[in-house]
Amino acid sequence: MASIALLGIPYDGDSSYRRGAAGGPAAIRAEITRVRQYSSMTTEGGLDLDRPGLLIESGDVPVTDPEGTRQAIGTAIGRELHAGHRVVALGGDHSITYPILHAVHHTLGRVDVLHFDAHPDLYPVFEGNRYSHACPFARSFEDGLIGRLVQVGIRSQNPTLRAMAERYNVEQFTMREWAGPPRLSFERPVYISLDLDGLDPAFAPGVSHPEPGGLSVRDVIATLQKMEGRVVAGDLVEYNPDADATGGTGVVAVKLLKEMLHTMA
Repeated sequence: MASIALLGIPYDGDSSYRRGAAGGPAAIRAEITRVRQYSSMTTEGGLDLDRPGLLIESGDVPVTDPEGTRQAIGTAIGRELHAGHRVVALGGDHSITYPILHAVHHTLGRVDVLHFDAHPDLYPVFEGNRYSHACPFARSFEDGLIGRLVQVGIRSQNPTLRAMAERYNVEQFTMREWAGPPRLSFERPVYISLDLDGLDPAFAPGVSHPEPGGLSVRDVIATLQKMEGRVVAGDLVEYNPDADATGGTGVVAVKLLKEMLHTMA
């Protein structure tokens, strides 16, 4: 059974529209505490995430300026991987994925990525920022960090993004063509990146960039449960508690985190 480090990255300095995702890690941890009170940290497959030695709370990455934060992310992720842990990062905006993948590549080599999102996040540059939360997978392909990128839930992309997806042979399961959760199998180690705006706002309104017509909670869980591959790291990003009036998105975030951790463990 793999040990998994849970690492917070309270950073939203590369968000392009509405800030607030920096509050995500603290809000998700608070919801985990509530789940332990009213339910449990047992997954649908029967794994108790409170089993001793399984889930390791590793605190938060120190956030400074953008470059300093990227370096701190790389250092923290590298430390956990070198200690023999797998790692899940709680964001934060989606820009954190690029420095995480850099650290994963440095330690484990090239990985494949399973990415849930409304947006492909493949812009070469967005609003003058190469490190925007709209760009992490463009940067990752440029640096040779990832092999195969599979994107689930896409429903907002323009010609620039389509061209980038074609350039890098990205596999997309778009909502326009949605036929239910796919059965995916990966050869390389797998990184899971779960942007909560991949879900329909009916299930997860507490995000900065809501996009109607998205995935259900069950769609995401079923995709994770059907997936075959060795998951070594991942992130859960773009939860904005400032936009979560009822707290329901936090409940969804913890549910999906539990199932991601089960897949990883």
